[in-house]
Amino acid sequence: MDIRYSASPSDVKRYTTEELRAEFLIQGLYAADQVNAVYSHVDRMLVLGIMPVNEEVAIDKGIDVWKNFGTDFLLQRREAGFFNIGGPGFCNVDGVEYAMGNKDCLYITQCTRNVSFISADKSRPAKFYGASLPAHTAYETRLLTLQDAAKKPLGAVETSNKRVINQFIHPDVLKTCQLSMGLTILDAGSVWNTMPAHTHERRMEVYTYIDIPEGNVVFHMMGQSDQTRHIVTHNEEAVISPSWSIHAGCGTANYAFIWAMGGENLAFDDMDTINTADLR
Repeated sequence: MDIRYSASPSDVKRYTTEELRAEFLIQGLYAADQVNAVYSHVDRMLVLGIMPVNEEVAIDKGIDVWKNFGTDFLLQRREAGFFNIGGPGFCNVDGVEYAMGNKDCLYITQCTRNVSFISADKSRPAKFYGASLPAHTAYETRLLTLQDAAKKPLGAVETSNKRVINQFIHPDVLKTCQLSMGLTILDAGSVWNTMPAHTHERRMEVYTYIDIPEGNVVFHMMGQSDQTRHIVTHNEEAVISPSWSIHAGCGTANYAFIWAMGGENLAFDDMDTINTADLR
């Protein structure tokens, strides 16, 4: 498990490209029958990538749970959300099997002991992208399809940012402790996300970019509003965004991204908006 420590904004403004990528970019999440995990000390967010091919893969495969979390099992004091961004697959949660197609999302409550993943067809393996945060109580494990998500259309063709925010793990859809997750899909011809830019001092966020056409990239914008930086991201890569950092992006083609948030509250619109003309 890769561990990332908190970074000060005063330090980050002096980072080289290589240092910036090493601190915030998450790559190589999907390997056959492995669990790839990145633990961020920013709000103790855990990011997981699981691609079962030849076997059923447990959520904690290769992770020393007691050493890293001080618990008997991974979700003893945590909740989690998983999107399937690959072929059809299944998630087994304490003996209950959930069929998950592409862009389906599963919220898994705190105190769930056994979680495992399997692909329906190893020639088209499922890819499970997960985020997990500390939780104080148990709610209800629930499968959500794209149709179940709360829809929030934003942007316009004229500003190249027409998109739909699909809120899956969100207070308008179901109860959670800290975790919020959703999927933003940009229309054809739109390339900008999350403009005007904002921060939210009370929460951190992770963006994972998906459906980037081959040969294209997304320039992820981060940093303080007067000290912006960028990270070039490829398909199925993620970026950690601390509370002090903006998080926006511009692609060389349209794309989608999964956002995962956690912190002091669950208010989606709790943000500190920045005038675009004031960015530096």
